Amino acid sequence: MIYFDNSATTKPYKEVLESFITVSSNYFGNPSSLHGIGGQAERLLTQAREQVASLLKVKPSEVYFTSGGTESNNMAIKGAALLNKKKGNHIITSSVEHASVLAVMEQLAREGFDITYLPVDQDGRVSADDVEKAIRKETILVSIMQVNNEVGTIQPISEIGDMLKRYPSILFHVDSVQAVGKVPLSLYGNRVDFCSLSAHKFHGLKGTGVLYVREGVRLLPLLSGGNQERKMRSGTENVAGFVAMAKALRMTLEKSKQGITDMRKIQTNLRNGLADIEGVRIHTPPEGTAPHIVNFSIEGIKSEVFIHALEQEGMYVSTTSACSSKKKSPSKTLLSMGVPENLADSSIRISLTFDNTEAEAEALITAIKKYANQLRKVMK
Repeated sequence: MIYFDNSATTKPYKEVLESFITVSSNYFGNPSSLHGIGGQAERLLTQAREQVASLLKVKPSEVYFTSGGTESNNMAIKGAALLNKKKGNHIITSSVEHASVLAVMEQLAREGFDITYLPVDQDGRVSADDVEKAIRKETILVSIMQVNNEVGTIQPISEIGDMLKRYPSILFHVDSVQAVGKVPLSLYGNRVDFCSLSAHKFHGLKGTGVLYVREGVRLLPLLSGGNQERKMRSGTENVAGFVAMAKALRMTLEKSKQGITDMRKIQTNLRNGLADIEGVRIHTPPEGTAPHIVNFSIEGIKSEVFIHALEQEGMYVSTTSACSSKKKSPSKTLLSMGVPENLADSSIRISLTFDNTEAEAEALITAIKKYANQLRKVMK
């Protein structure tokens, strides 16, 4: 099997699975319980929070455990908007955000919030100047992803953060789900108030994630109940999952430097190989992108047909983001970049991780070339 769908989900590290099983088996207590077993679980939860905070270079009190990227995005955006609605009702985001951000914006719009969707250039990048031009006295929140999940474009988070230092009342949320281990981010240095992470994107387990909340910033909780996570997210904590996530984050960041170098080389080889195939249009920009994503289309060939053809060879890629891949509609990201609808409707995403090899990439290019020729003949 050759797996190139790592932006959808990654395979958990063996050590992460072992950690989850050990904690689930031996330290299964509820961390809110007063007895010793509960105390053991609470200590493990505290240690996991401290480890994640150390790796992110923030304070443990700024780390909130969640079920993943979607919940973290919802928690940050809805929590900030609803708590601050008396101060203003205007939110700024981009037209190429993940569905878990865009759907939240649509919901808030129905509740009376005014949403500005910033356009992007042909590389899928927003402009920090456009962000500032969109600001008005009612603006309470800016939400911009760090790395686009479909084409890999890196957004100008540093420039936006520097600009927002002049607007201290406006909160800044960054969706970093696709960036962890691939594109660094200084949360303090870039004036970030909220940052969303998802463990299964960096070889942790599904159902675990993080929301960073800068000290002093408040949110309206989405979940009420037992007041876990310092009253921000009620519900019995997934201790084993969060311990495993801390280990996955540590392992990923330890491998990151060499892993980025290796992925960048493979990405370049993939781009070069795709460029030699008739009818291929590469949508991922040549510069200013994360090292793990290559998005392309083959003129006249539907992506679903092509993906199933590659699957016959034991090779796995995807269409748009996994959350949107079963919807019969063109990629909003590519349309926003000015890609024609016929190509946006047939895009394919290759996404890497540290374990992928140059040999796998070469085999994939050979298979793409083979099926592109075969399917083109059939469709004629």
